[in-house]
Amino acid sequence: MDISRKLGILVFCGVPAIIGGGIVYGIFHSYIPVAIWEVFLLLTAGGFAAK
Repeated sequence: MDISRKLGILVFCGVPAIIGGGIVYGIFHSYIPVAIWEVFLLLTAGGFAAK
């Protein structure tokens, strides 16, 4: 997989991080669930980019 495809995957996963982080904060009103959400997305994006 070339570098442009890896960067595209990371950008594609960045949108749920921003939007999803706001939704998670709106539901729980705490930054701890947001941090868990961000770590989950980071691991998922890293898994896709590592292929």
